[in-house]
Amino acid sequence: MSPIWLEFERPIIELERKIEELHIITGEDNLQTKEKLTELKTELTKLKEDTYSNLTPWQRVQLARHPDRPYTSDYIKLIFDDFLELHGDRHFRDDPAIITGIGKINGKSVVLIGSEKGRKTKDRIYHNFGMAHPEGYRKALRVMKLGEKFNKPIIIFIDTSAAYPGIGAEERGQAQAIAENIKAMSTLKVPILIMITGEGGSGGALGIGVGDVVLVQEYAFYSVIPPEACAAILWKDASRAPEAAKSLKLTSKKLLEFKVIDGIIEEPDGGTHRDFKKAATILKETILKHLNYLSDIPTNVLVEKRIEKFANMGIYKKIKS
Repeated sequence: MSPIWLEFERPIIELERKIEELHIITGEDNLQTKEKLTELKTELTKLKEDTYSNLTPWQRVQLARHPDRPYTSDYIKLIFDDFLELHGDRHFRDDPAIITGIGKINGKSVVLIGSEKGRKTKDRIYHNFGMAHPEGYRKALRVMKLGEKFNKPIIIFIDTSAAYPGIGAEERGQAQAIAENIKAMSTLKVPILIMITGEGGSGGALGIGVGDVVLVQEYAFYSVIPPEACAAILWKDASRAPEAAKSLKLTSKKLLEFKVIDGIIEEPDGGTHRDFKKAATILKETILKHLNYLSDIPTNVLVEKRIEKFANMGIYKKIKS
């Protein structure tokens, strides 16, 4: 159980603790205890179903940002073998906000790229809370082109609130780096599988987010702008973020409904932070399934479909009155 819980999870946590305490104090030897535990576990299952099936968009944002959710480094350890990290953009420096490298999944070599927020305070500062600088996007593109050169599929994990908005990043061409990635990724001649595992925020996500298949974990989100920033711009009040989250249609179900993504990845009960291994198992099965599917598509068709997929987003029709 994660030591950190969200306010709407309070009734669930309290009931879980009650079950745990009853189990420790009395055990399961007598019939009365067994019956009580069975009753409480049934109640817990129903409470979880009711809670997580009726989450508001803002509550889903909170779950996506849960500090105990697994990050790219966690998934690499649990899913891939022989991972070799590659550093630097060959122009300025390495950017720890984005991890890049080569690994194997079920014996198949793949290129891996992913946002990394860092677990503890020192790590979070080192990884800049997952907000990449221009050199992070240039590093990612360098490694993607390496994957194209050696015909290796590209797997990308996204979990970032946004690209880093600092003056230094703007001076080094933040917008240009993101734009160049979007352009280059649209025509890379290898399969690209995108998975949003937490926050998919703004251009920070889109800078490594162009692929053949884009998937979002059940409680993750994908948005043109973080809810707080949206509220600050529209109403000059960041506290209206819950209202903005609802308007942005950023939940996995809405994203699928609007065809912004291609599928939803199931999460363990209560979110990925509650069971890393189960979350990784589901993710691994999903990756293998889509890699098998994409590997059968001819390269020229793959690129055509990818361009068409993104070109069709945001199309509207004029209706004559």
